[in-house]
Amino acid sequence: MKTITITDEVYEKLVRIKGNKSFSVVIDELIRGSIEKRIELLIKAAERTGYEHDLERIAREVRRGFKARYETGT
Repeated sequence: MKTITITDEVYEKLVRIKGNKSFSVVIDELIRGSIEKRIELLIKAAERTGYEHDLERIAREVRRGFKARYETGT
């Protein structure tokens, strides 16, 4: 477990969205959502170039890598 410092403003935002979840779960969900959104935007942009299949393959690898790092705690 690690301790982080955040501004009061960020803390209040997290409190409002956390509900019954832990702060760690909320932060993880926000990070994962951001990654997923970026991947989808890249794939959508690639559709115009014909490389969307390559990006979809890369996205699967990134997701697997992210999941592996998350599960091992690194």
